[in-house]
Amino acid sequence: MKIAVVGCGAMGSVYAGLLASAGNELQVVDHWRAHVQAIGEQGLRVEGASGDRRVRLAAATEAPREPMDLVIIATKAAQTAQAARDAHAMLAPHTVVLTIQNGLGSADAVAAEIGADRLLVGVAAAFGASLRGPGHARHEGMAAIRMGPYAGLPLTQAEAVARIWRDAGFNADAVEDVLAMQWEKLICNVAYSAPCALTGLTVGQVMDDPEIGPVSRAAAVEAWTMARACGIGIRVEDAVAHVRAFGKRVADAKPSVLLDHEKRRPSEIDVINGAIPRQAARRGLEAPVNATLTALVKQRERGF
Repeated sequence: MKIAVVGCGAMGSVYAGLLASAGNELQVVDHWRAHVQAIGEQGLRVEGASGDRRVRLAAATEAPREPMDLVIIATKAAQTAQAARDAHAMLAPHTVVLTIQNGLGSADAVAAEIGADRLLVGVAAAFGASLRGPGHARHEGMAAIRMGPYAGLPLTQAEAVARIWRDAGFNADAVEDVLAMQWEKLICNVAYSAPCALTGLTVGQVMDDPEIGPVSRAAAVEAWTMARACGIGIRVEDAVAHVRAFGKRVADAKPSVLLDHEKRRPSEIDVINGAIPRQAARRGLEAPVNATLTALVKQRERGF
């Protein structure tokens, strides 16, 4: 299969590396010139949960005008609309687009650019990754990749794409209710994203800290309550048990918001903790825990 990954950061590099190792024809697109140059000259090295490999694949800073079977958008939330515009050069009538971001709202931006009927929305669960340098990525865990149709794409096509991921070594499945899937992950994300960023603690440290732990759990419960208020068909019965089980799997991880702060760059907090008060406001409700956490993170980011 001809596959393009738009946004070859930490997560995108892991996706590209394993999919290329499975025999797919890969094209990566990223604006970091040193990363693209290193991949072109030495290949892409991916180490971590699936072993240590170096793969050869095509890399460019601009999307080639060449049709792909699958385009994966793996940018940060703020870059998804531009990534979707860039992807136009690689779209044919049969091309499926899979977008994988944290939080809520990114898929809407992609759908507006490339059309809802070709779009799959993905969620990566307990899947930490980092870039060690140009052309070198590390991933800490590979719990699950779940994907489902945004609107009109048949579930059978989602299942076919998920099969490609499974063949590359991922725990991947297609699901019908993609919104519930997103919210189930969001409940975990709000528990750790802002609290870790504000304290510098890992997921496990936040989970067990006597002061910040209760704040983390309150953020999760508030998100769970909002999901129920929105009529989302989540399968989570106990928000605290849900986020603690997640935290135990990635106890040593640093959420992406904290990693962004360590590099003194703005984060995706608006689509993570910030999504909860935004959803609440649409229903005449309030979400004070997540609103406060979001405000504190954004105040810190103004100093970057």
